[in-house]
Order: sequence, then C-alpha cells, then structure tokens
Amino acid sequence: MEKRRTISIISMMFILLMIIRAMEIVFVKTDQTWVGENILHKICCILLIGIALDILKLHWSDLGFSKKGLLTGLKYGLALGMSTFFLSYAAEFVVLLVMGKHPSLEFYIANFSLTQTHTNGSSLLAIIVCMIGNIVNVCAEEGLFRGLFCKIGMQYYSQKAANMIQALLFGIWHITNVINPVIDGSMNIAMAVFMGTGYILLSAILAYEWGICAALSGTLWIGASEHLFNNFISNSLHTVTETGADELMVIRITLSNILSLLFVLIASRKKHN
Repeated sequence: MEKRRTISIISMMFILLMIIRAMEIVFVKTDQTWVGENILHKICCILLIGIALDILKLHWSDLGFSKKGLLTGLKYGLALGMSTFFLSYAAEFVVLLVMGKHPSLEFYIANFSLTQTHTNGSSLLAIIVCMIGNIVNVCAEEGLFRGLFCKIGMQYYSQKAANMIQALLFGIWHITNVINPVIDGSMNIAMAVFMGTGYILLSAILAYEWGICAALSGTLWIGASEHLFNNFISNSLHTVTETGADELMVIRITLSNILSLLFVLIASRKKHN
C-alpha cells in the first residue's frame, strides 16, 4: 500500500467517525440517557471496521483480537489497571486529607468525564448497562486505533511511527468531550483549549502505551483489558467529600496514565535487554 493511500484511508475513516461522534455528542446526547454512554458512534465504528476488514481481506484476529494470548493479556491488563489506580486513588486521598477534607469511596455508576457528570445510580441494571457500553467502547477504539490504524500504518511506516500516529489520533478523538460544555456556556474558550489539550495528552499517553503492549504481545488483549478496567472503575468508584464528588479526578487520571506508561516502558526495556 502506497504512502498516499495509507494516509488517505486512515484520514477518511477518522474524519467520518469524528463527524458521527460529534453529531451524537451534540445532538443525540446518548450519554445523558439511561444508556449513560455515547455508544451509537462506537457501533458505527465497529461496523466500519468490519467493512474495512472485508475490503482488505483481513479478519478481526489479524488486528489482534485472537484467541491466542487472551488469558495472559487479560491478566496483565487487569494488573496494570488495578496497580496504577490503587496508587492514584491513594494519592488523591492524601491530597484531599492535606486540604482538610474527609474523603471516602462510594460505588455508583456515572459517566466518565472531567467536565460533566451524569449519574445513573448503583442498581444491577445500571452496572450491566455500564459494562456493556464499556465493552462496545473498547472493541471499537482498540479495534480502530491499536488494531486497524496500526495494521494499515505499518504497511508503510515503522511500528513506532504507526503507534505514534494512532496515539495522536486517539488523543484528538477525545477533544470532542469539551464541545457540550462550550455550547451550554459552562466552559469558556480558554478553558476549553486547556481541557482539550489535557484530553489529547492524557488519551495519547494511554494510546501509545497500549500500542506498545500490542507490539510486545502480538495481541490487543492487554490494552483492551486495561482500557475496560480503567473506564469501568472511573465510571463506578468515586471519591466523595462533604463538598462534592471526584473533585480531584484529574490527579487520579493523570497519575494512573503516567504510571501505566512507565510500567510498560520498563517492561519493554527489560524484554529487549
């Protein structure tokens, strides 16, 4: 596949899905319904991946969703997620205690956002819906970015370059999270630029890490497992004080993302030594 065609395919797919994503976030607002997740564009994403695989004569297993390495990938992904979030929750608690607050943990389902929160409660149905939404989300995003984009990119670029491209695109993918706060007036343009930059950086860090995991293991299961755990724990386990909930979530998310990347870089270095 020529370089120009490679760039064209990735660009067209990304732009099309970004348009669908933005339309759902602005007009449909599925995350503000009982679903609690903007899931429609993720379903479109999975369908589009399927069409691309058919055209390219590839299978889902070629992207990294293979039976081989499934259990090992799930194990390492969960270990990464649990260890980094344990440390980041602990750091958040320490900061809140130093601020003179009295933090505690509460379990309930809410959408994952650094800017807006919509709570769906803690019923079994809310938990099941959250899990299904997160599974669809992980299949779509891992399949598109760490799977298809890396697979197409590596036909011309190196694995490292393809990984950096998908990480950058994954970061830009999350800038849409500031659209509604700007529209409803709860966030000004300067804050939107700041938060948008933060979303790009934090998302790109994890995307780059999960790309390394895919290269090391030959599958998407480590990244998919950590991705699923990270989203679900952020949706469900909240730090609560007398003045609100998840007031310092940005500390928790930032620290967990950085720690996760560091752990994987250390593991990668050890493997290659």
